[in-house]
Amino acid sequence: MPERTFDPRRPHHWLAFGLGSGLAPRAPGTVGTLAAVPLYLLMTPLPLWAYLALVALAFALGIWVCGRTSADLGAEDPSAIVWDEFVGFWVAMLGAPSGWLGVVAGFALFRLFDIWKPWPICAIERRLGGGLGIMLDDVVAGLLAALTMLLIGGLTTLL
Repeated sequence: MPERTFDPRRPHHWLAFGLGSGLAPRAPGTVGTLAAVPLYLLMTPLPLWAYLALVALAFALGIWVCGRTSADLGAEDPSAIVWDEFVGFWVAMLGAPSGWLGVVAGFALFRLFDIWKPWPICAIERRLGGGLGIMLDDVVAGLLAALTMLLIGGLTTLL
């Protein structure tokens, strides 16, 4: 079990395990996404370019952190690694309307796409391994969630 090999002395484990949220005994992906919400709220005052830069940095760092931690644990994509959920949620929030309704919609749609794994998410998960595979399927789930919110927002303005 990944929880038994979490090493609190390794900073990359802390990040990969979502600051400990991935150690939740049930639904670590959902708990990890919930843990990403307060950090998102701290990021919302940033200008768009700074938000995008921070998300891109978190993605790039996540490739290494998640790949290294996955190798430490001896598992391809352990459920306790949730840094990918953090970044995927932050990507999803690019299409969210402002306010708590937007946070709830972004959370729900991101989790839906992350669990359901429609194409191309399932193809990415099957074909890519390591840190890039761990990170990229959640980023694509975030993109699909963002596009869904933008589409719904666009349709509601037409009606």
